[in-house]
Amino acid sequence: MLTSPLLSALPGIRHAFFTREGGVSSGIYAGLNGGLGSDDEPADVRENRRRMAGHLGVEPKHFLSVYQVHSPDVAVVTAPWDGERPRVDAMVTKVKGLALGVTSADCGPILLVDPRARVIGAAHAGWKGALTGIAERTIDAMETLGARRGDIAAAIGPLIRQRNYEVGAEFVSRFVQAEADNARFFAPATREGHAMFDLGGYIRTRLERAGVARVDDLDLCTYADESRFYSYRRSVHRKEPDYGRHVHAIVLEN
Repeated sequence: MLTSPLLSALPGIRHAFFTREGGVSSGIYAGLNGGLGSDDEPADVRENRRRMAGHLGVEPKHFLSVYQVHSPDVAVVTAPWDGERPRVDAMVTKVKGLALGVTSADCGPILLVDPRARVIGAAHAGWKGALTGIAERTIDAMETLGARRGDIAAAIGPLIRQRNYEVGAEFVSRFVQAEADNARFFAPATREGHAMFDLGGYIRTRLERAGVARVDDLDLCTYADESRFYSYRRSVHRKEPDYGRHVHAIVLEN
């Protein structure tokens, strides 16, 4: 697993950006696949998640993730799920011992904490969620629990980086129409009519504009490093039927 130096220096929390290393899954899922929505063997996914929960010092039932739908929606968590997982893309809590986890395989995972107010959050920021405000909505939800955005520290985990994230002209237009300054997050691509998108830089800017002064970006690329990371886009390029998912999580210590 990977950790953020920024978050690691803060007291009272544990966190991890889990890689694909250290799991029991095989084939295209080889490694630590934590995706409940994947077509991997359910028993293997449960064992992988049990191992991740153990690394964070929580029971498997307290290692939570949501049904992600690329939205800006956030759940306030007070207890483990009783039934179906909520369809949201971020969670916040002030309850000790509940690990908030988001899954990804190219999208941007964000872990957040206000160490003074003892409030944590975890967000899944794909391009759509990032554009529609998942970072800001997560911060807003943390504030409802007593956090102050000026006290929040955030870490951005492994995601597909600009050198491997080619997009089409319609994609670029969507961002530029939302805000003209968004053009700076796109670089020319070798293919005509395409551009390379800086998702990590875009997420960082949204966090900083929302008032989060301390942001740590691990600057690791899921697409480029197959030995450590799953990648949705890499699986599409290879015409594979499915792909593994990482889990990235944070918990307040008891």
